[in-house]
Amino acid sequence: MSGVEQAEARPSKRISLVVSDVDGTLVDHDKQLAPATIAAARKLREAGIGLAAVSSRPPRGMRMIAEALELDLFAGFNGGLIVDRSMKVVERNLVPEAAARIAVAELAKGGADIWVFAGEDWLLTDPAGAYVPRELHTVQFEPKLVPSFEPYLDQVGKIVASSRDFDLLARLEQELTAVLGPLASARRSQPYYLDVSHPTADKGHAARAFASHWGVPLDEVAVLGDMANDLPMFAVAGFVIAMGNATPEVKAKADVVTATNDEEGWARAIEKLVLAQAKL
Repeated sequence: MSGVEQAEARPSKRISLVVSDVDGTLVDHDKQLAPATIAAARKLREAGIGLAAVSSRPPRGMRMIAEALELDLFAGFNGGLIVDRSMKVVERNLVPEAAARIAVAELAKGGADIWVFAGEDWLLTDPAGAYVPRELHTVQFEPKLVPSFEPYLDQVGKIVASSRDFDLLARLEQELTAVLGPLASARRSQPYYLDVSHPTADKGHAARAFASHWGVPLDEVAVLGDMANDLPMFAVAGFVIAMGNATPEVKAKADVVTATNDEEGWARAIEKLVLAQAKL
């Protein structure tokens, strides 16, 4: 793909704030920011357009992205923890302890590898899990090996189930959603990751919080994403951009589809849609 699909689709008004997913969107498959992405983010600042990021990652694992893009605010745990550039907590929504206990028990029965993110720590009981090296490369900090998650279940930012069995995670997503009900949210952030977070801690909540911080109406917010856990912010934004590598479900909810994250799709969308509109 060489550019932005559906090129006739344009924001109906000037965009004042861009809210972006990270993995599969801002970064390429090697978890790197393209020079074009960094340049497009700088142009947003120069145009007076805000930029914020929200990810299923812990905020600690987003720090390098935030520094490179000079973000004033960013959110981890799918919006469960919002911090500023100094890592000061602006808003925190933990997984209720009852929900954390249910989730860990159900995921253990399902056979997935389980990680718990509590405080600034990434906790695991099995360092040989299939996706541990990938997560280490992504978040760039070491996990902490614990004999049990029990002492930490009252301070959980996010629980992750990881597995090479994508169908298993799809089934566990449905089962956990039914079992947890209003206690917590269970959504896949990648085909190989299932995230359990606070029930209001979704990317729609983060987009609303960012808009409030910037004093921007939601119809002046553009969002970019690629996975089902991005749909809550798609639902509240004025203009929606899906990546070329997005799932069909996500593309169907977008106003426009850009190139993939390995084809500088983020930068192309910002240049051709957001910044172009700002110049009109």
